[in-house]
Amino acid sequence: MTVAPGPTLTLGYRFASQLPELAVRWQAEEAPQPRLLVLNDALAAELGLDPAALRTEEGLRLLTGNAVPEGATPVAQVYSGHQFGGYSPRLGDGRALLLGELTGPDGRLRDLHLKGSGRTPVARGGDGLAAVGPMLREYVISEAMQALGIPTTRALAVVATGRGVRRETVLPGAVLSRVASSHLRVGSFQYAASTGDADVLRRLADHAIARHCPAAADAAQPYLALYESVLQVQAELVARWMLVGFVHGVMNTDNVTISGETIDYGPCAFLDVFDPASVYSSIDTGGRYAYGNQPIVAEWNLARLAEAMLPLLAEDSETAVGIATEALGTFRARYNAAWTAGMRAKLGLPEGLDDAVATGLIDDLQTLMRENRVDHTTFYRRLGDAARGDVEPARLLVLDLAGFDAWLERWRAVGPDAGVMDLTNPVYIPRNHLVEEALTAATADDLGPLQRLLEVLARPFEERPGLERYAEPAPEAFGAYVTFCGT
Repeated sequence: MTVAPGPTLTLGYRFASQLPELAVRWQAEEAPQPRLLVLNDALAAELGLDPAALRTEEGLRLLTGNAVPEGATPVAQVYSGHQFGGYSPRLGDGRALLLGELTGPDGRLRDLHLKGSGRTPVARGGDGLAAVGPMLREYVISEAMQALGIPTTRALAVVATGRGVRRETVLPGAVLSRVASSHLRVGSFQYAASTGDADVLRRLADHAIARHCPAAADAAQPYLALYESVLQVQAELVARWMLVGFVHGVMNTDNVTISGETIDYGPCAFLDVFDPASVYSSIDTGGRYAYGNQPIVAEWNLARLAEAMLPLLAEDSETAVGIATEALGTFRARYNAAWTAGMRAKLGLPEGLDDAVATGLIDDLQTLMRENRVDHTTFYRRLGDAARGDVEPARLLVLDLAGFDAWLERWRAVGPDAGVMDLTNPVYIPRNHLVEEALTAATADDLGPLQRLLEVLARPFEERPGLERYAEPAPEAFGAYVTFCGT
């Protein structure tokens, strides 16, 4: 038998050792018949892992948490969270385990984490398991986000367990192995603050600084510098979501990372028709996490982080509130700067163009797109053709031709750069109907559609002949799209 990777893999346990109050030691449930569904060879190599070894029997046992490297300390992380606005004081990895921290050949430290590995002490009422479809969804969407240049957790592998998972019906079970800069969340700080132990909160903040913004350690106010760092990375992250039409679907505080990486691809989707009110989650009946609300919700979530960090910002509570309020007040400017820069690139606007002119073009186009219900991805890509002089592909997507032509004349007059637009506006995104098609086939043991979809999404900005169906909106028969949590 091929030598297993487990004995040669070294996993650190900084989180478990430095923050035992936020960690519960635990082991994954046995996977009776592990079978590899998909392995991210490129990511494995980046991590210094041998893809061939991961495909062996012992490799699959590692990827399901059943063969833990010597010295590793798997834990379920404990955190709190505001879920749809309601505070839950004790959440955590109910069906997940942090196996440990892995240092790759590039020197980067990253978490190796499992999802669907069994019920833990913080599982509440869940069974701790995961089905094949939702775990493959996370693989597809996270790899698409990576290719689009959006900070994200990464999927290393999905392994079928051979165990049935009861949802509406009995579905085949699976475990996802996930890689992240860390799994520290706003909810981690909320839980630490809720303990009332200032030392726990301070150690968590110091851990986050060492992990994500070491320069903050030398700042005059290290914990304020940490908070400002999170404001910046979250502002940039959500702006990037908005620019590609991504709807996270469940922006609870336990799904907001300190690193600024996207985490948890449950009820998520990409826009077809441009509509700020778009909601794809079956449980978001009030539209709290609608596409257009994401920047507002991000600011709200970061206010909750500020509340948790108040004891670190100043001894006097009134002073701490003033410091936090002033810092939080910069979020909108940070977000607007990131989003506007992205929109300028999407429209190929030249550097030095007057801000008022750029803002007018951007705002008026957004109004046209909303009123004409154009396909978000296709429309921006076809504007690249219009920048080269071929306006018909874009015009065919719009009903209000007079309004669009008037906007087009203003836009073309500033000399948009089609080359920049091609590098900014993707041809291929994880179209919702194609994702469902691939997941349905994979659940029935046909991995062909999944593999083809992954190949297309790996090069989202490169238009290729023969792949036209991957760039097309969903057919009318697909209907309204709804996604589910997967638990």
